[in-house]
Amino acid sequence: MKTAICYYSRHHGNTRKVAEAMAQAGEVDLIDVTARQAVHLEGYDCVGLASGIYGFEVHKAAVDFARQYLPQGKPVFFVYTYGGIKGTGAKAFEEAAREKGCRVLGEFSCKGYDTFGPFKLVGGIAKDRPNGEDLEAARAFYRHIADSLG
Repeated sequence: MKTAICYYSRHHGNTRKVAEAMAQAGEVDLIDVTARQAVHLEGYDCVGLASGIYGFEVHKAAVDFARQYLPQGKPVFFVYTYGGIKGTGAKAFEEAAREKGCRVLGEFSCKGYDTFGPFKLVGGIAKDRPNGEDLEAARAFYRHIADSLG
């Protein structure tokens, strides 16, 4: 199964680490949504949309990317990392997928090291995350997605 994981990951690269772990579990191309390139997702069996949580939501750039490039009816899954709380989680991704008539296969989330705003004063939260257990859980999640699509 050929998959594209389209991700937005800044600050500490938490979401990129999770996407890279998933890529180790199958035939996955990683696409940085900030790369300013024309993207063609039609040839993929499914698409993952991934972002850290920024201000309680997935990043607007990742959602805008999904609205622009996600093909109509393409199976999708969502990935996000967060420091303290999940906020609205993948809600904005879900809305973009619904607009395109995409079937949602699931979502994966885990904590990620966060030094934003006041967390910087205490050296950050969720230190050493995502960790080995998180990354193995991410690989298992992706294998489950791949198996469910055959």
